[in-house]
Amino acid sequence: MTDLSSFPITERWPPQDPSAIQLYSLTTPNGVKVSIALEEMGLTYDAHLVSFSTNDQFTPEFLSLNPNNKIPAILDPNGPGGTPLALFESGAILLYLAEKTGQFLPDGPRRWEVIQWLMLQMGGIGPMFGQVGFFHHFAGKEIEDPRPRQRYYDEARRLLGVLDRQLEGQDWIAGDYSIADIAIGPWLRTIRDFYQASSEVGWDDLANVPAYLDRFLARPAVQRGLTIPARD
Repeated sequence: MTDLSSFPITERWPPQDPSAIQLYSLTTPNGVKVSIALEEMGLTYDAHLVSFSTNDQFTPEFLSLNPNNKIPAILDPNGPGGTPLALFESGAILLYLAEKTGQFLPDGPRRWEVIQWLMLQMGGIGPMFGQVGFFHHFAGKEIEDPRPRQRYYDEARRLLGVLDRQLEGQDWIAGDYSIADIAIGPWLRTIRDFYQASSEVGWDDLANVPAYLDRFLARPAVQRGLTIPARD
């Protein structure tokens, strides 16, 4: 049995199965990317809730795994060469899991097509949609100056247009279902359903994105992953 006792994070969140991937996360759009991927790939894992309400992400144990104090993070007891691997950043984790399993990341030129769309989510969709959330749904909505709010509405609308054009004539963002879809889908769900910013970002004007999100959410593994880890 793999010994993970040298990793301080296991003191606060003891493994149920030390041979399984350990997931430290929360059901945010970034967090569920990894739980969805684990479900889609059929990997065995333990899910540990990192609660923001109790500032779990700032504890020494969590920071020992991710010094950037963000979820998700994983600890794979069977990493490269059979040695444990600790990893943070959701995009890096998706790439690692795809490499590990040989799933949802094709070979050849299509591989880089998937990766470029994954990077668009990491560098554009996630940060910009997150700003929409701040200014539309959270504390930023109290800011009277409309300029920052409108800036992020406009950029989110532009990014949605990029996705909409890419989806013309195809079901998934880079051909077959891939880690790019696993990264993008949760953020589309969040801006539509949680932030409730559809009218502000032009959701109803999109020809392809709404049906794409519906296809994504209909996948059984996605439905399971959206609820993992379970909240207390």
